[in-house]
Amino acid sequence: MINHVVVGAIATNCWILPASLSDEPGLGENSPREGIVFDPGADAPAIIARLRRLNLWPRYIILTHGHFDHIAALPALVKAFEGRGPLDIAIHRDDGNYLGPGAYGFHRESFTVAVGDAGYVDELWQEQPSPTRLLSEGDTIGPFKVLHLPGHSPGSAGFLLEREKILLSGDTLFKAGIGRTDLPGGDWPALQKSLDRLLALDEAITVYPGHGPLTSIGAEQARNWF
Repeated sequence: MINHVVVGAIATNCWILPASLSDEPGLGENSPREGIVFDPGADAPAIIARLRRLNLWPRYIILTHGHFDHIAALPALVKAFEGRGPLDIAIHRDDGNYLGPGAYGFHRESFTVAVGDAGYVDELWQEQPSPTRLLSEGDTIGPFKVLHLPGHSPGSAGFLLEREKILLSGDTLFKAGIGRTDLPGGDWPALQKSLDRLLALDEAITVYPGHGPLTSIGAEQARNWF
């Protein structure tokens, strides 16, 4: 059901799936179906090619948080599919400053702290579109429930399919890893609370993280995090 493309210099997971969970994307359909793209972090041509191969168009473009390695391909993705139908660009409201006018400064600051300079941002920068939806805890978008998970960034969020036992965790939780908190807006106590919340979920939930391989809530519950 869920495809992904690993993109960019930091190997971000861009997750792609049909907006209707009963659909199985594939070739041979006459009309592209609505899809969901999480975290188009770079390599827009690869993301666009995968969507077209799956015969999907990105009805929802959802960002788990605002850091540049999760959104750099957003302008090109919007341009490639504008006019096909409505596109919802969604991010938690507390990370909304990473999109739209003025976003460049936030991204340069974050990357300067992360790697010592903002050359990666400068090389790839295109003006970021404004969000069409600012998300809050408990909202739904497409089939997903929004979980606000601050810590890695103020507006980090997870996206949960309860019945299917699927969680897209962004950079809050990885396989045997957790998000860093030394970037602007990072908050270690908040991240601890977010992790406690995730680790209290059903152990059978499969976790689709922002970087690296899949894991499960059960596997991460077994680790001694703190």
